[in-house]
Amino acid sequence: MPEPKRGLRADLAPEPSTANTNLVLVVVLLGIMLAAVDTTIVVLALPVMRSSLHTGMASLIWVIMAYLLTVTVLSTQVGRLGDLYGRVRMYNLGFLVFTVGSLLCGLSQSATQLIAFRVVQGIGGALIASNSGAIIADAVPAASRGRAYGITSIGWNVGAVLGILLGGVIITFFGWRDIFFINVPLGAVALWIGVRTLRDRRRSGSQRLDIPGVLLLGAGLFLVLLSLTESASSGWASAGLMELAAGVVCLACFVVWERWVPEPVLQLGILRQRVLAASVSASFFQGLGGFAVLFLIIMYLQGVRGLSPFDASLLLVPGYVLGGVIAPFAGRLSDRLGARTPASIGLGLQIVAFGIYGTLGTTTPLAVVVVAALANGIGSGFFFPANNSAVMANAPQHQYGVASGLLRTFANVGMVASFAVALLAATLAIPRAYVFAIFLGVGQLRGPLAAAFVTGMHHALDLAAVLIAVALVLSLLRGKELRGQS
Repeated sequence: MPEPKRGLRADLAPEPSTANTNLVLVVVLLGIMLAAVDTTIVVLALPVMRSSLHTGMASLIWVIMAYLLTVTVLSTQVGRLGDLYGRVRMYNLGFLVFTVGSLLCGLSQSATQLIAFRVVQGIGGALIASNSGAIIADAVPAASRGRAYGITSIGWNVGAVLGILLGGVIITFFGWRDIFFINVPLGAVALWIGVRTLRDRRRSGSQRLDIPGVLLLGAGLFLVLLSLTESASSGWASAGLMELAAGVVCLACFVVWERWVPEPVLQLGILRQRVLAASVSASFFQGLGGFAVLFLIIMYLQGVRGLSPFDASLLLVPGYVLGGVIAPFAGRLSDRLGARTPASIGLGLQIVAFGIYGTLGTTTPLAVVVVAALANGIGSGFFFPANNSAVMANAPQHQYGVASGLLRTFANVGMVASFAVALLAATLAIPRAYVFAIFLGVGQLRGPLAAAFVTGMHHALDLAAVLIAVALVLSLLRGKELRGQS
């Protein structure tokens, strides 16, 4: 891959006007919303996919994990591509790849094909997610980025709600393939708007890609997750232990390689900046604790309370809505006060939410779930805009793409690991045969099994609260931020 010439400025747009900045925010919001729709809508379709594709429940878990794992492994590298060849160019390419991947997912004839095409979707999702933060950092002055990230957070919350509502309608009246086909016109429109309105401002030709590092990280995470998934469905066997050992070896080799290669996948050198290091680490622990709770609550609602995937998701909608309302306010607050106060408030509220979830039993009124979801949504609305703006405000300007990708990588590694935490908690509480069934909404627990799952869930919630508390400490201890600088 040829290196772009240094000092190339002729094809870069001038400093953006206020009107153009608003257009940038709209396009980024569309990308985030599209990714969020795809996240929640796929979860609702899993039971129907299982019947249509005649596949096992463990395979369907990889319909979710293939996408998330791809985004996790590629985030820093596609962010680096944005720094090298233009963030807008890579962002728009993400829309194209995501749209093609969606079309292929809808045409899949087997679970294997669907999982493979979810990887294609994940490549597009990584290009979108890793470059969106850098595009905002290019277009918006540092003193206003909290508000900008707050506005784009609306995209995630609105997209999550739309995914639930559209998923319910599409699955009820159409078919599971249409949840992917609906992305095709949406992605095409987003691509058209992006090409028409976005312009690159800065590039840096001083970086290289780390392909061996990507392969080692991807292989290691895949093998570890594969062994955990197989152990949850059928118990530990020699094959699963070998996969786990091989995954650990790959990750160890990745660590050694990263210390030797000049341009590593995870450019941890930029984490010497205290605020950036604390913010990225807080994002990891928040993802590790928060998403495990989301998985467990879905399993509780479907397995213990007997709700369908759609009805279970509806109970979480108020939290998404309130989080979207709160996010711009929290973003403006971080512009005035820095990220420490709003982000820490958000994490504290999430701990409160987990405490409320901890009161759930086999017959607790479902209104308690809504109250906890509201507290969790407010917490997320405070945390994400403030924390994201802190990362970009303190990142070197020529490495905005790397910093955005690093943030996404740490957050996604936390999310991937959180799924393993949720599986482990469930398998320790109930027989393995029931775990995937209740997650997919095709089985229900009764009597002692339901009580056992609730007890295991409470222990997992305690662990999740501890992980969020670690994120809270990191958030409180972050140093002085570089706000007000462009």
